[in-house]
Amino acid sequence: MTAAEENLFGTDEPSDSESYGRFTTGILPGHVLKRLIRARREIVATEDVEDAQIQPASIDLRLGSVAWRVRASFLPGPQSTVRDKLANAAMHEIDLSGGAVLETGCVYVAPLLESAEFSFRVSGIANPKSSTGRLDVFTRLITDRAQGFDRIEPGYHGPLYAEISPRTFPILVRKGSRLNQLRVRKGSPQFTDTQLKRLHAETPLVDGEADIDNGLALSVDLKGGAGMHHVGWRAKRHTGIIDIDKRAVLDPPDYWDPIQASKTGTIVLDPDEFYILASREAVAIPPEFAAEMVPFNPMVGEFRVHYAGFFDPGFGYAPSKPPCARAVLEVRSHEVPFILEHGQIIGRLVFERLTEVPTEVYGEGLGSHYQRQGLKLSKHFIC
Repeated sequence: MTAAEENLFGTDEPSDSESYGRFTTGILPGHVLKRLIRARREIVATEDVEDAQIQPASIDLRLGSVAWRVRASFLPGPQSTVRDKLANAAMHEIDLSGGAVLETGCVYVAPLLESAEFSFRVSGIANPKSSTGRLDVFTRLITDRAQGFDRIEPGYHGPLYAEISPRTFPILVRKGSRLNQLRVRKGSPQFTDTQLKRLHAETPLVDGEADIDNGLALSVDLKGGAGMHHVGWRAKRHTGIIDIDKRAVLDPPDYWDPIQASKTGTIVLDPDEFYILASREAVAIPPEFAAEMVPFNPMVGEFRVHYAGFFDPGFGYAPSKPPCARAVLEVRSHEVPFILEHGQIIGRLVFERLTEVPTEVYGEGLGSHYQRQGLKLSKHFIC
């Protein structure tokens, strides 16, 4: 390892085994996940994992053949399995094999085709897929004996479940539909602000000055730029059904109202309404890193931002070129109306190193839908 690599990556020695990659800690890249899945290690499935499920630093998880409408969201707790809780929480069972509509305002739990057989020091973190978040579908991963959502504890062996709650649009799903994704982590890697500043100096992570303090700050764009007709979208109520598996078939005006830029550079977020906005900064994620938007910070205002928080290696990145993709923000206000201003910080990106550089990164070569994006709706809508 060169001195520059030691400064940037730390001093991990190469792994004893080639299974997990060059470094002993970090997020497992897609080609490593494929290798482990073929060996039936870490992730196993009742049906063969498809190549399309493997992303540069994650795996898409598939719904099984049934789901249960439940009275309310729940966590199993340390003494119970999900099945134990479903005995009291389930209202009725839904067959997904031929497709079924999940209604807005309802909560569902579905077993996934994938399960975890995690080794010691291997853990997981889940998030909705980008297209799921942009439809305001609240999706979380649950494991047996879990005390928190979207986390798989080190050494966990057992089934995985998705909690699904469409908040704005009713959705049509079926067995094999992919709503959330899982990152698998080896060890407990740390990436400090000092290392992040050094990385930005070597490979710009945003266009312009970087605000780095417990991660990389992103702010909201409410003024737009040349050629932009509007700065956001506000979801309509009482729309038609969205088939989660069909791309580029829906007309945006049937589901969304555009938000025009105001002279003041502000908008008022109405409680319980859903908005699609974009970051003021263009972002780039270097190939050897992955990033995640950190959870909502109550000190920035009474709203939630970015349901789907994963940023893949290569997102917005091109060698020797400035960052080229905006972060699209899924925004929902809470109890009270909230005035959002142009340039207001709405979240921070936390970076993690991968155990090695992926053989394929996010971009046109993979058919990635959101590379070089500006303000963009989910892949279900006609551009």
